[in-house]
Amino acid sequence: MAFFEKLSRYQPYGLAALRIITALLFIEHGTQKLFGFPASTMEGSLPPMLLAAALLEVIGGVLILVGLFTRPVAFILSGQMAVAYFMAHAPKSFFPVLNGGDGAILFCFIFLYLVVAGAGALSVDGQRR
Repeated sequence: MAFFEKLSRYQPYGLAALRIITALLFIEHGTQKLFGFPASTMEGSLPPMLLAAALLEVIGGVLILVGLFTRPVAFILSGQMAVAYFMAHAPKSFFPVLNGGDGAILFCFIFLYLVVAGAGALSVDGQRR
């Protein structure tokens, strides 16, 4: 038990690692839509809703990455992922493993956790306090 209690002092850094890795993965979804990188099967101009999603993914992802306005941005991104799940994934199947929505669910709940927990260590929000 003492081992796990000692780990508690690293909690802000674990939270920062979760925030940073999540942001990098999220940004990748936006750059794929906007710039075709990494390679994408989408061609032509994006419909307005996908363009809005891509901008949220890139801009919101960068803000989460650096830990700036983490709580309000994470709230918006959590909502975006909930909407994405119910619009794009849930109609395909009830089960996330079959409808491809597991990523959207995970992003939604990680962002929801960031709303509650804040940015953690290594963040602009932390420096501003």
